[in-house]
Amino acid sequence: MKTFIQNFKKYRFLLEELTKKDVKLKYRNSALGFVWTLLEPLLTMIVLTIVFGTLLHKRTPHFAVYILSGRLLYSYFSTGTKQALKSIRRNGGMIRKVYVPKYMYPLAASLSSYITFALSLIILVIVAAVQGIRPTRYLIGAIVPLATIFLMVTAIGFLLSTLDVFFRDLEYIWNVATMLIMYMSAIFYEADTLLESQYGFLIRYNPLYAVIANFRNAVVYGRPLEGFYLWYPVAVSLVILVVGLLFFYKKQDSFVLYL
Repeated sequence: MKTFIQNFKKYRFLLEELTKKDVKLKYRNSALGFVWTLLEPLLTMIVLTIVFGTLLHKRTPHFAVYILSGRLLYSYFSTGTKQALKSIRRNGGMIRKVYVPKYMYPLAASLSSYITFALSLIILVIVAAVQGIRPTRYLIGAIVPLATIFLMVTAIGFLLSTLDVFFRDLEYIWNVATMLIMYMSAIFYEADTLLESQYGFLIRYNPLYAVIANFRNAVVYGRPLEGFYLWYPVAVSLVILVVGLLFFYKKQDSFVLYL
């Protein structure tokens, strides 16, 4: 552990530069740049609110914030894991030429996506204020799901980035998987009724839904975090992190042979 910490400190500047590079590349060919980080979730929220709120006659209080909060967290999950998945192959040229700790690449991908996600929370604050949601003492609890989802994305990122080196079709499979996860995360519908159905376990035991549910508890509903939705996604993420790191370190020396 001591060696790992010393090695991390030695290459910390590289993590900062890789993170900056990923953020800059995201907006390199965009005319709107950072504005798109705020505009895209806002436009998506408006469309989903009209479709699922007005046309389907939903009367859920603060339905726009309900949708936006779930959409932002899912967007980070989807973007962060996809960026981490491609991180080793995308930096294959550098890996073949110089030695750097290879774990820096998926970690930087997760971190850069998180920075973009954190900035996009500005629009959530604005929409919540417009809808008259007042902060409560439970708002501080939002820190927990925000930290948990970073842990989750980073853990999955290590596992996916390793597998992607040897199995190139994984990128397309993960695109389908994230779409299925989206429908099981109650982003644009209320989960209460479905949780009581025979397929409710697909939602209840979806770690991403657990994070979204607790984030909504703190931000939208102003109530304490639910215990199961608190420890369950953390436990799942830690298991995936351990498995992902072990697999990553076991296979990292052979990366160069497949890049």
